[in-house]
Amino acid sequence: MNSKAFFNQLKPFFSKKYPILIIWLILGFQVTHSRISHNAYNNYKIFKHTYFHAKDHLNLYADYPQHHLDSNHYGPIFSVIIAPFAILPDIAQIYVWQLFNILLLFFAIQQLPLDRFKKNMICLICTQELYISLGDFQTNGAIAALIVLTWCFIQGRKDFWAAFCIMLGFYVKLYGIVALAFFFFSENKPRFILSLIFWSIVLFVLPMVFFTPQYILHSYSDWHHSLVHKNSINVFSPYQDVSVAGMIRRLTGNYELSSLPVLITGVLIFALPYLQMKRYKDDLFRFRMLASVLLFTVLFSSGSELVTYIIAFVGVGVWFMTLPRPLKKTEIAVFIIAIYVGSLFTTDLFPRYIKFNIMKPYGLKVLPCLIVWITIIYQMIFRSRDAQDLVAPNTSNELAHSIQS
Repeated sequence: MNSKAFFNQLKPFFSKKYPILIIWLILGFQVTHSRISHNAYNNYKIFKHTYFHAKDHLNLYADYPQHHLDSNHYGPIFSVIIAPFAILPDIAQIYVWQLFNILLLFFAIQQLPLDRFKKNMICLICTQELYISLGDFQTNGAIAALIVLTWCFIQGRKDFWAAFCIMLGFYVKLYGIVALAFFFFSENKPRFILSLIFWSIVLFVLPMVFFTPQYILHSYSDWHHSLVHKNSINVFSPYQDVSVAGMIRRLTGNYELSSLPVLITGVLIFALPYLQMKRYKDDLFRFRMLASVLLFTVLFSSGSELVTYIIAFVGVGVWFMTLPRPLKKTEIAVFIIAIYVGSLFTTDLFPRYIKFNIMKPYGLKVLPCLIVWITIIYQMIFRSRDAQDLVAPNTSNELAHSIQS
C-alpha cells in the first residue's frame, strides 16, 4: 500500500469530529492518573495555592516548601482563574484542570477555517507535545489556544474578543502579547485598540475585586521581580531556556552570551513579511503568520522549556496542513524532521544515546522548529504565488458564520 492510499483510508476516520478529542482525553486521563499515583504534580500544587495565598494576602511569588517545590511565576489574575478548580475536592480538581486545558486547545483549533480533517490532523501533529505538557500540568496548551483564538476572532471580525484573548494571555503569562502581531489583519483598528485598552483595565482590576487593591498592586510588583529573577537563572538550568539563544549558549559553552542580539535578530526576521502589505488579506499569508507567531513565541523566549513546545507544534501543524498541494519534497522533509527530531525524540522511537548525549544537553529540540520557522518566513516573503492557491475558500466568511452559530 502506498502512502497516498494509506492516508486516504485514514481520512474518513479523522474527518469525524470527536476521534481526536477522545484520544486526547484518554491520554490526558492516563498521564494524570500516573502522576497522581506517584505524587508527581508539583506544578498543580503551585497553581492551586496561588488562590489560597491570595486569599490570605500572602506573597504569591515566595517559596512555600511546606506546600510545593519551586515558586509561582504567573500574574495575579491567575489566582482568580484557578479558584474554581482549587475549591473542588482534591483529586477531582486535578482531573478537571487537565480536562479544561484539553478542551480549550481542542476548541481553539476547531475554530480554524479549515475542513475537519485538516483541523484534526493539526491536533494529531501536536498530540505528543500536548501529552508532555499535560504530564507537567502546564498551561501552555491554553496559551496556544488563546493565540489561535485571537487569530480566529480577528478573521471573524470579532476584535473585542480578540483583544480579550491577547490581554488575558498577557496578564497570565506574558506570552499572549505576541498575538498583537495580528493587529494589521484587523479591519477595524480603532475598535481593536479601544478593546485592548478596555480589557487591559478590566483584567488589571479584576483580581482587586476578589482581594484588595493594595495587595494586588503589590503583587504586580512582586511578579515583576520574580520574572527578572527567573530569567537570570534560566540560562544555567538544563531544563529551562530551550530557545535559540539557549541552544547557542549550550553549543558554544558560553553561558554569558546575551540573549538580546539573538532576540533582536529574531524580531527583525519575524517582521520582514510585514513588508508584503498587499498580501495582508491573503488567507494563506495569514495562516503562515499564525504559524510564525506560535513558533516565534517559543523559539525566542528564555522561559521556554520542553513542555512549552505544545505552542510551537500547533504552529507546525497549522503550517503543514495549510501548505498548497501537491507538497514539495523539501516541505515534506522539513515536516518529517520537525516531527521525528523535534517531537518524537522524547519517546522510545528515538535512539537513546543521541537523546541523552546530544539532543538534551545541547537543547537541539529547538533546531527543527527553527528550520520550520525560517521556512515559513521564506515562504511568506518569496512565495507570493502560493496565495493564489486558497487553502480554504472564503475563510473569513466561513469563520464569521461558525463563530456566530
